[in-house]
Amino acid sequence: MAEPAIQLAFDLAVAAGATHIAGVDEAGRGPLAGPVVVAAVMFAPGRTPINGLDDSKQLTAQRRDALYARIVERALAWHVVSVEAEEIDRINILQATLAGMRRALEGVVHAVGGGHACLARVDGNHLPRDLPCPAEAWIGGDARDRTIMAASILAKVTRDRAMVVLHEQWPQYGFAAHKGYGTPAHLAALAAHGPCPQHRRSFAPVRATLRHP
Repeated sequence: MAEPAIQLAFDLAVAAGATHIAGVDEAGRGPLAGPVVVAAVMFAPGRTPINGLDDSKQLTAQRRDALYARIVERALAWHVVSVEAEEIDRINILQATLAGMRRALEGVVHAVGGGHACLARVDGNHLPRDLPCPAEAWIGGDARDRTIMAASILAKVTRDRAMVVLHEQWPQYGFAAHKGYGTPAHLAALAAHGPCPQHRRSFAPVRATLRHP
């Protein structure tokens, strides 16, 4: 839940007439390899919503790709950030995700410029510190708010495409199929080959292969 002072700042900004609201969401907190990707999206106030927006996990890959193209075309501003495995290992996955959220939102606020009072809705129950605008955390926001839905789609599509590229570099792990999640096939490949530079060594299944090469 948002801290009272943070929620008050958001409520005061709404009361003052702030209408430019960015949605923020991530993809890839759970996998054993690859980046965590965070997106922020802002639509112009009053713009007709894009039909078919939903939590990215509820959509097919083909539908996500189609919506991705429409979102980047129609959004007032959007920004996507990848936080790589090395940083995840250095500061932990939660802090890496929060850092990505802050960077993504900073990108959107910068793109919109100082002439608009901006707000943010962040999926989940944690808010990053030092955000560039008032924000509130929305548990289950990717099923409730269209800007968060849009952000979840940009993050998911971007990450899936990145994992396909990583598959071309390290095909023995099957990244294109499982996108870095700890599937039986991925765990078997990890046991057989050990981790590559894109594996998160702070995650227990990867760490176990370091102890038992």
